[in-house]
Amino acid sequence: MLLDRAVEGFLRRDRRAVIGALFLVTSLAWVYLILLVDEMGMTLTGGMEHMTSMIVLKPWTALDAIFMFLMWAVMMIGMMTPSATPMILLYARVLRKRATAASPLIPTASFFAGYGVVWAAFSVAATGAQWALERAALLSPMMLSTSTILTGILLIVAGVYQWTPYKTVCLTRCREPVWFLSRIWRDGAGGAFRMGLVHGSFCLGCCWILMALLFVGGVMNLLFVAAITVFVLVEKLAPFGREFGRVVALAPVALGIFMIVSGSGSH
Repeated sequence: MLLDRAVEGFLRRDRRAVIGALFLVTSLAWVYLILLVDEMGMTLTGGMEHMTSMIVLKPWTALDAIFMFLMWAVMMIGMMTPSATPMILLYARVLRKRATAASPLIPTASFFAGYGVVWAAFSVAATGAQWALERAALLSPMMLSTSTILTGILLIVAGVYQWTPYKTVCLTRCREPVWFLSRIWRDGAGGAFRMGLVHGSFCLGCCWILMALLFVGGVMNLLFVAAITVFVLVEKLAPFGREFGRVVALAPVALGIFMIVSGSGSH
């Protein structure tokens, strides 16, 4: 009886439990990144305080690949969890109001796991891209593009993509949690996982090129990482987010064109 009451009291606080769990996950991800930057002997802006063997460019081992994947995966959790929180909280609230849901905690965790799997898959691709760029001598030890042409192309693609119909569709779905839950709803923990996969796919379609810009600003430039995180938050949650994203996109396009033209002219 006492255990039942304790469990019932905990379930009444499910919203705070979900918020606390998401905050903890995000905080741990950022703490890990800060500690990693410090261990690498880098500043928060991606500069180098001193050289260490960890960041000297060399052929990757399997352990290096795993380490880089974990770095990307944790970074994606830290960057994307804040903007996904309103959707996750609304999902938990709907679960609580449904008579068939005794507790929203397990399905909500399953939803978040599905969301995370999508960004884990992206992290595999990002790790592969980093490896390829290093092999082509296009990345510095600070994981920053050394090619003016590559930097310009990434900037232009990122800016132009903000105006594409695909971006518009994905951003709209991310900005409309009520629509998403009413159309994509699946029951059970397995259904929650599939819903997380779908929502994560929309978020990936919305933000993948922004993450590619980390090769422009520096993969371990945490101030740049934070700036992209804030941009994603504003774009997804602010009433003017869609327009904000499109207007801001003009700047990287102009900068990218300038870099390519100036880089080509110097040869």
